[in-house]
Amino acid sequence: MRSRRVVCSTIIVTLLLAVVCVALPAMAQNTLETIKSRGTLLGGVKNDTPPFGFIDSNNQVAGFDVDLVREIAKALGVKVEFVKVTSPTRIPMLVSGNVDLVAASMTITPDREKTIDFSIVYYTGAQTLAVPTNSPITGVKDLDGKTVAVQQGTTLEKNLATLAPGAKILPFRDYTSAWLALRQGRADAFTGSYDIMRGFIKNTPGFKTVGERFSVEPFGIGIRKGETTLRDAVNNSLRDLWTSKKYHELYHKWFEVEPDVPIPMK
Repeated sequence: MRSRRVVCSTIIVTLLLAVVCVALPAMAQNTLETIKSRGTLLGGVKNDTPPFGFIDSNNQVAGFDVDLVREIAKALGVKVEFVKVTSPTRIPMLVSGNVDLVAASMTITPDREKTIDFSIVYYTGAQTLAVPTNSPITGVKDLDGKTVAVQQGTTLEKNLATLAPGAKILPFRDYTSAWLALRQGRADAFTGSYDIMRGFIKNTPGFKTVGERFSVEPFGIGIRKGETTLRDAVNNSLRDLWTSKKYHELYHKWFEVEPDVPIPMK
């Protein structure tokens, strides 16, 4: 009799665990409700990648990505709290729940889509090179034997290795360190997204961008897997920003040109 009660208890516990295991993912995938209940959107942004995310003269985080997240929070009817992320930490911090979404100049790739979901493309960039103004480098074809600073673990690094196999890749954890290597003469060139290169050299005489843009970089806002309601809300916000021309206003504010690639409407 006792053994029968033990068996029954074991079965009940097993069933309860199974129910909990099914319920937890459903709870975990309700981030939009959590955001609204909390009253605050936790947005992961960079602070070392102008003009997408950086610390301004008032010691506040600013940039194109930052403004977009602020507008998304406004559309959701909540406040926003910005959380610092870097290229190596942005996906782990999203997956672990430290942020609700990540807007951090992140290119949409098949490998990343295995781990997280993305919004529609909100910016289309292109990789280029920054060099000293007196550099003989005019493009990727001149990088054989040259040292090129790049952000580690990014599509930028992979593109460089493919297109300039003779280059000496000097990887860094963040854009700022790679930029510093170029300024200090430890690298012959610095590669990254065109507008990010422009952001670094804008107020620093003695440097220029060169050559053709040699890759297409579609940026997306990272969202945890299965968060379809949050993803749809973010996509709707981005489309509304485009339709209202607020997107154009922000784009011109940070890039000083009009956007030439529209936000997808489907």
